[in-house]
Amino acid sequence: MFTHLLAAAAPSTFTWSPAVGMVMIACNVLAFVIAKANIEHQNEGFDMPNNKFYGGMSHASVVGSQCLGHILGMGTILGLASRGVL
Repeated sequence: MFTHLLAAAAPSTFTWSPAVGMVMIACNVLAFVIAKANIEHQNEGFDMPNNKFYGGMSHASVVGSQCLGHILGMGTILGLASRGVL
């Protein structure tokens, strides 16, 4: 009974394109900037292999920022796809 309601509320699927990839990259960069500005102890823990590339952030800080970036990217891509932009 509820599956019909869920199917009606779900947006139609879309195919991957370079625009979708660029939106995800932009969201991950935005999340990295947000994390760099807001994480208080960003260099505690294991170092990344190329630490200067990541601005001195630890492994946990980079993984956490990229998790946030993927959440932002997923919401942005689904929102843009439902509006017909992507």
